[in-house]
Amino acid sequence: MGTSILVVDDDPDILDAVEFTLESEGYIVQTAVDPAKLMPLLGEQHPALLVLDFLMSGVDGASITRQLKAHQATRSMPILMISAHPEAAQVAQECGADGFLAKPFDIDELLETVQQLTIAD
Repeated sequence: MGTSILVVDDDPDILDAVEFTLESEGYIVQTAVDPAKLMPLLGEQHPALLVLDFLMSGVDGASITRQLKAHQATRSMPILMISAHPEAAQVAQECGADGFLAKPFDIDELLETVQQLTIAD
């Protein structure tokens, strides 16, 4: 069985591209365009990795990351933050994200980062 990854981004094109790329490498991918659906999804499953956009409508990835890292059940789940925002890399590090990729990112860079973050799975 493949490694499960949850991707949350409010841009459907990014979701489709990341989902296609990861599934072609054998990962099991679930996506959510609405960040409000993240917590219910995490209650149902425990993905090996969360790929999370930094800026989404109404919610920011840093707040979500801090919340997840503060709870015992989700603390150890790796979080890869993605963003085109110029300050997002620093914010990702400060809020406890395990990795960061600047948009637009290279497919090989995405796959390499995902592999590094899920290697313990």
